[in-house]
Amino acid sequence: MSSDAEEAGEERRKYEFKKVIEDLKEYEGSGTQLVTIYIPEDKQISDVVEHVITEHSEASNIKSKQTRTNVQDALTSIKDRLRYYDNFPPERGIVMFSGAVNSGGGQTTMVTKVLESPPEPIQSFRYHCDSNFLTGPLEDMLMDKGLFGLVVLDRREANVGWLKGKRVEPVKSASSLVPGKQRKGGQSAQRFARLRLEAIDNFYQEVAGMANDLFVPKRHEMDGVLVGGPSPTKDEFLDGDYLHHEIQDLVVGKFDVAYTDESGLYDLVDAGQEALADQEVIKDKKQMDEFFEKLHRGNESTYGFEATRKNLVMGSVDRLLISEDLRKDVAIFDCDGQEEYELIDHRHNTPTHECEDGSEAELKEREDVIEFLMNLADQRGTETKFISTDFEKGEQLYDAFGGIAGILRYSTGV
Repeated sequence: MSSDAEEAGEERRKYEFKKVIEDLKEYEGSGTQLVTIYIPEDKQISDVVEHVITEHSEASNIKSKQTRTNVQDALTSIKDRLRYYDNFPPERGIVMFSGAVNSGGGQTTMVTKVLESPPEPIQSFRYHCDSNFLTGPLEDMLMDKGLFGLVVLDRREANVGWLKGKRVEPVKSASSLVPGKQRKGGQSAQRFARLRLEAIDNFYQEVAGMANDLFVPKRHEMDGVLVGGPSPTKDEFLDGDYLHHEIQDLVVGKFDVAYTDESGLYDLVDAGQEALADQEVIKDKKQMDEFFEKLHRGNESTYGFEATRKNLVMGSVDRLLISEDLRKDVAIFDCDGQEEYELIDHRHNTPTHECEDGSEAELKEREDVIEFLMNLADQRGTETKFISTDFEKGEQLYDAFGGIAGILRYSTGV
């Protein structure tokens, strides 16, 4: 399998896991009756079955009859699912969720879900019984990787923050007391220059203190530090060894940045694209930059559900761009033999549909719009890219283009 195909498959798996996790987080049980089991790939299935049997037996001591019954039913369901596996779980392990969830009106519904081969290997066996399913470890696996420290400064102000995966997070700021280059009357030029240098040195020490306080505790988790600002400020700051020596060693580059307020942190990420080339935020930015470039030319891009769907069917879409925040279903209606489509929020009921030709609409199917589009993309050899909303053009994809767009192989006029 090609690296592009592997990446596309991984993108799909991540989305499917994300969707299941979101569903699981919505469930609640009446009391501690929702069971979660994390099973690493080297854990023998027979040992897990034995553990489940023991928990089933101990559950007989639960005082509440309803909770006791629900926990035992959940464990029985898990034990039945474990029969599908041989000696060991699949690669990277499995996670099992089972329990009676509230379905409204005092009623409950038994839910059992199994997630195989999560994005990262499960590290240890874990049994958890609570009023919610335990999804935290899976959510951590899906978090964007990469942690960079960001520092922007000139002689007037400075800002320090993080680049966490795709998200820029401003944390600390400081303003300087460095006087301007024009001295006040009565001061000798030599004395004024000395006072100014002392103020600059004090400010650099203050900025380094902010950076050290923030970065040193995380130094073993960090992938690097980027420093930005005008010359010669950033050069003086780095050449003066103001930073803690372990943080200084993590500096991967210094970059010219015009602004040193919070917006300067975002400019620094843009300026440091080469150093951050492997980070997801830069990959997303490049996709969106290409989309907007083709959009301005007017012939090799598409956006919105209907136009993108038509281009996918034609096989003209090279890359399908989907906002990570998109949460909609597509309802497919039969209008006298012709299919028509309508997007609906996940949480809303299917509305009545008026066919374009005035015929009576019959609902054929309703499904997750991302699954619908990805299936079309897979059939036509189109890559799917999920785009974060943690930068301006990513927000535009969601807000202005409905979270759906495409970069075309050729112009179609659609």
